[in-house]
Amino acid sequence: MTTSTRPLRVAIVGAGPAGIYAADALMKSGALVSIDLYERMPAPFGLLRYGVAPDHPRIKAIVSALHKLLDKPQVRLLGNIDVGADITLDELRSCYDAVVYATGANADRALPIPGVDLEGSYGAADFVSWYDGHPDVPRTWPLDAKKVAVLGVGNVALDVARILAKTAEELLPTEIPPNVHAGLSANQAVEVHVFGRRGPAHARFTPLELRELDHSPTIEVIVDPADLVYDEAALALRQCSKQVELICSTLEQWAAREPGERPHRLFLHFCENPVELLGDGEGRVRALRTERTRPGGAEVVAAGGDHTDWEVQAVYRAIGYLSEPVPGVPFDECAGVIPNEAGRVLAEPDSDAPEQRYLPGVYVTGWIKRGPVGLIGHTKGDASETISSLLADVDRLARPASPQPEAVIELLESKGIAFTTWSGWQQLDAYERELGAAEGRERVKVVERDVMVAVSRSSAAAGDCRASIEP
Repeated sequence: MTTSTRPLRVAIVGAGPAGIYAADALMKSGALVSIDLYERMPAPFGLLRYGVAPDHPRIKAIVSALHKLLDKPQVRLLGNIDVGADITLDELRSCYDAVVYATGANADRALPIPGVDLEGSYGAADFVSWYDGHPDVPRTWPLDAKKVAVLGVGNVALDVARILAKTAEELLPTEIPPNVHAGLSANQAVEVHVFGRRGPAHARFTPLELRELDHSPTIEVIVDPADLVYDEAALALRQCSKQVELICSTLEQWAAREPGERPHRLFLHFCENPVELLGDGEGRVRALRTERTRPGGAEVVAAGGDHTDWEVQAVYRAIGYLSEPVPGVPFDECAGVIPNEAGRVLAEPDSDAPEQRYLPGVYVTGWIKRGPVGLIGHTKGDASETISSLLADVDRLARPASPQPEAVIELLESKGIAFTTWSGWQQLDAYERELGAAEGRERVKVVERDVMVAVSRSSAAAGDCRASIEP
């Protein structure tokens, strides 16, 4: 074993759940390890901080668990670093025995229909980044549409629909920053229409996400009984999946009731396939055209050219996230993943020789490995598989030229990179909580990257980054 006289040095790129679970798997393996978690944001936790709606309190429990893992002495957080730009893969390989990419999926999947480029057509990922206070997106968002369409029936689609339908005051107790509260206060939406191409048994959201729609005192959820159609495949799904049965039964209960008096209406439509966005002659969205579908198992089957034009002034596309290429690493543009086998990054897929088939010492986990599907449990399983592959390869890993923990710090400092650390996050965390306390809230999220970095790198947060990580 090449690391018998020192800890195994591993760089993990991405400090969201996938990266942190990979670090946890390494620590639980029993191997002597020293781990650096690289994060492009000044703060950790990835999509839990910048991809989950702020009114999901249960997410706090997951963050708390991840917080404990990052507090381990074998792990060091290095934030505000864009791997590929600030530091290259070759530079990482000179300091680490292995590099694990856990960069996730942050972009919107394309929807190739006419009119998708009209003003008022938005990607859900961009809107989520705005209301979650991502530092690299505009501070304002146009919310002047009174009728809005959301395309997709996954959890992100329901998050977007719920945020658009709720009032700003309902969301004020959460951690939303002032610019988001101000923007939502001006929101004109009174109708939100959510569209799914297939029937309710094929919806991708969870029962919990669905039921949360009906918890708001300002949202009236409306379901058309005609949309609740099932073929043999859908009925089989209901029989074999408790989750599908809960979704379908909840929708049926809502379809059977009379609409109430809540001021904002949220319509859930099924068997409606979006085929075109219609413009008003001045380049703005005026309507969404859908084509009626019929049950067809796993396929979307047209029901004979029956089209409907829905009057809307904005359309949000929530049809899936997409991973972006990583500099210096192979990427499958069609699948949107880094090609791999059990987490080993493929260099020459057709080669029978391991030293040629795989990119030496480079691994992948999470959504960038398997695509943006699955929940936390899948992420843990991904991490376990990838780390098992890494540990099985230890004897074949090349020895890095500069494995000392302080070497990479010297490299970053020589480049003038204002990186943040775990102690810096603790300082920023305390600062955000102080902002919240002043308003009677748990936290107010800081949006500006320069402020995040300044608070994180203040003297109160300074730590000795040069110190070796305790095994």
